[in-house]
Amino acid sequence: MALELPKSMGEVVYFTNRTLENNGKIKAWAKKIDCPECGKAKMGKPINPKTGRPKIRSTEFVCPECGYTEDKATHEAKLQIEAIYTCPHCNKEGESTAPYKRKSFQGVQSYIVLCEHCGEKIPLTKKMKTPKKKKK
Repeated sequence: MALELPKSMGEVVYFTNRTLENNGKIKAWAKKIDCPECGKAKMGKPINPKTGRPKIRSTEFVCPECGYTEDKATHEAKLQIEAIYTCPHCNKEGESTAPYKRKSFQGVQSYIVLCEHCGEKIPLTKKMKTPKKKKK
């Protein structure tokens, strides 16, 4: 598949680089997408005119060229998570994509990436929480 790493944080909506248990590693990101109206620029959070930085808590995404706005839920439904990883289950390197939508995994909200070799789920947990262990 040959995923391409982002060159800067300005290209992405989400980025993480984590070490997992059993010598597993994962580097995952969700790239910004082109504006559906004009197609000239990447959609992003609105810019604060005083500071020149994006408004982090904003609930909409804006095109800097044409001013087209889209609410957060519909915009994030179009995004994909791309990941390069070393699987903690089979210890093979791989790359995969998944929808940019958190799902519950062992009681913790996570982006779930599937290993292309063994098919096991690799969770990207919210706020680095640890999943609950199953009782035997």
